[in-house]
Amino acid sequence: MKLVRFGQPGDERPGILDASGTVRDASSLVRDWSGSALEASSLSEISRADLSRLPEAPPASRLGSPIAAPGKIVCVGLNYADHAEETGFELPQEPLVFLKSPTALSGPFDPIVIPATANALDWEVELAVVVGGVARNVRPEEAASFIAGVAVANDLTDRHWQFERGGQWSKAKSADTFAPLGPWLVTLGELPASLDLRIWLQKNDVPRQESRTTRMVFSVSQIIAHLSEFMTLLPGDLILTGTPQGVAYNKAEPDYLKEGDTIACGIEGLGSQRCAVQAAVSSMHK
Repeated sequence: MKLVRFGQPGDERPGILDASGTVRDASSLVRDWSGSALEASSLSEISRADLSRLPEAPPASRLGSPIAAPGKIVCVGLNYADHAEETGFELPQEPLVFLKSPTALSGPFDPIVIPATANALDWEVELAVVVGGVARNVRPEEAASFIAGVAVANDLTDRHWQFERGGQWSKAKSADTFAPLGPWLVTLGELPASLDLRIWLQKNDVPRQESRTTRMVFSVSQIIAHLSEFMTLLPGDLILTGTPQGVAYNKAEPDYLKEGDTIACGIEGLGSQRCAVQAAVSSMHK
């Protein structure tokens, strides 16, 4: 299945993309794509539904993140050898783990907004994994049973915040709109068991990142097993698995994102996203 959420920000409804590419409103089947709705038993039951009986979403509906805000976003850094090399870091001996705020989540076609004090905004296309069960001390060979689905993500990062504001990766990656996700959450039955998928990114329609997900240093199964040793993973949690080479950081003249730029990225079988970059805005309190 290809799961989506459609509607205005904060008012999204769960949907399913049918075989013709039409978004069907699944709110009669599930309250939202979050928590227990993403467990294997729930998804299996929903997969047997007659989608033709579900109403179509309104034409030209906005697509939001295909999952509601997760309990946590767990990220793995330097998980492609070529990316570690281009950034000047040594290849980690085990997954390098950090957290990203769930409030960074946004839709696959929403604008990316540069915060007022950010001045080195970089891109990182990544394979995102949504957890579909309660995972503790999982073995790699059983990890697939804890996956609800996978999606395209862009792990946006301000390098100034990352390296010159205390060296903390999480605060460099957690601003609003720094985690576009989607357009779809695709269940594993739609994909090859190897998860060998082309992954790519373009800045202003110029190719910048190109690789395959099987070039990751640590596989999806290894990542899930590793994380579940140190924390409980819950249904709806989001894991970002690292980016290949091609980012702006550490170039002789880094071309960080600025107002008017466009970032498009995608993964084979998972669709693609396209986001315009907006000018810096001051903090707002509501």
